[in-house]
Amino acid sequence: MNALIWLVGTAFQIYIWILIAHVIMSLLISFKIVDTRHPVVNQIGRFLWQVTEPVLGPIRRLLGKVFGNLGGIDLSPLIAIVLLQFLSMFIIDSILIPLANGL
Repeated sequence: MNALIWLVGTAFQIYIWILIAHVIMSLLISFKIVDTRHPVVNQIGRFLWQVTEPVLGPIRRLLGKVFGNLGGIDLSPLIAIVLLQFLSMFIIDSILIPLANGL
């Protein structure tokens, strides 16, 4: 059961790092430090967008409805990271550890 707890925690941490990579990549593209016409940059950017958009898209839409335009500031990665940390702790502490203890 400890292996399952480790696996769940690690999966959440990997996804959080992917979200951070997405934020860094979008900043590099916005400030024109990297060029999306380069095939490798384009491929990495598309991968990060496809992996993170299912989580970030609904958060962006909700933020748009609640707060309107925030002046180009995208808070959805920050909210996603906080929610993923909470979900990880909830799953591990409330579900997996009691299962491991036989409760």
